[in-house]
Amino acid sequence: MSRGQKNGTAKTVIYNRLRSEIITGQKKPGERLSIEALKTAYGTSVTPVRDALQMLNQETLVTIKPRSGYYVAHITLKDLHDMLDLREILETATVTRAVENITDEQIKQLEGIHAGYTGDDEFSYTRYTDENRHFHYIVAQASGNQELAAQLGHLLDRMARFMVIRRAGKNLAVIHAPLIKALKTKDAKAAREAICTELRDTKIHIMDRIIQEEAGSWHLGMRQDSGT
Repeated sequence: MSRGQKNGTAKTVIYNRLRSEIITGQKKPGERLSIEALKTAYGTSVTPVRDALQMLNQETLVTIKPRSGYYVAHITLKDLHDMLDLREILETATVTRAVENITDEQIKQLEGIHAGYTGDDEFSYTRYTDENRHFHYIVAQASGNQELAAQLGHLLDRMARFMVIRRAGKNLAVIHAPLIKALKTKDAKAAREAICTELRDTKIHIMDRIIQEEAGSWHLGMRQDSGT
């Protein structure tokens, strides 16, 4: 294996592990991510560590502060409200279009996403979050509007930390079943009702958990200056 291949593999490993630690709350908002410490921990060079952090920065999970370093990104309560509202706008648009355009193969993919073991460990909840993102991204792709799908995918990456907070992993198959049924039967009204119900319940669970248990960690309501 060439040095470039090794660096690429190391980058992927570091990215996946850091992303899991961030979205499951093992690494807290504002926590500094030292390149030197990560390099030592993973037994690698600086390059794959920096590349992994850059990838996380693109997902807005990590903030780069000039002359200071890399930090787990903060978010404000207003930011979270805005993302939840935008998600409702985007997903309502995607299901409306997907009803007419979704293929049998895409339906099959949706039905198979949540098959398999369901556990309560942190690894499982990272997997649930990825499965949920994949589910909604397939629906968005079925809309036929790839720009819409890309925008939703990026938003879901930003919201990954909050999807874990809901702890809905083992119930995702049940939660998504009404939408799959509506898409299969080409029932636009039922599809919109299914997605609105899911998003409403998700918003309630996330906001309740954040306000009651996580507010101190998230610094919600405080605008964080990325340059300080």
